[in-house]
Amino acid sequence: MTQTIPLCNSADLVNSAEAVAFDVLYHGQDCRAFAIRYQDQVHAYLNRCAHVPMEMDYLVDRFFDSTGDWLMCATHGATYQPQTGACRSGPCLGGLIKIELSELDGVVHWHTAPNLKPLEF
Repeated sequence: MTQTIPLCNSADLVNSAEAVAFDVLYHGQDCRAFAIRYQDQVHAYLNRCAHVPMEMDYLVDRFFDSTGDWLMCATHGATYQPQTGACRSGPCLGGLIKIELSELDGVVHWHTAPNLKPLEF
């Protein structure tokens, strides 16, 4: 059974700007994730490069390259498509792990999956 969990206000995500970070449990491991807005659509991924599982942001919550068109791993220089997480260039071994989002009435929500849960406190 999946859950829908409020993440942030829609206004917190601006096109090609800072992300909103959140914590998830992915296959039993605590992981960081991030949500972004690109071309007026919201997207979310695990904060884990597909080359080596390291966090990607070069500054806190900064994932877009200087053009604002690609997500970039600060360590390896791999770039990814914001809409799909697919590798565009660099040492990617596959794409980013996508997290389903929805946006309704000014709120962005993330959706759990069998291998993706909220952290229990």
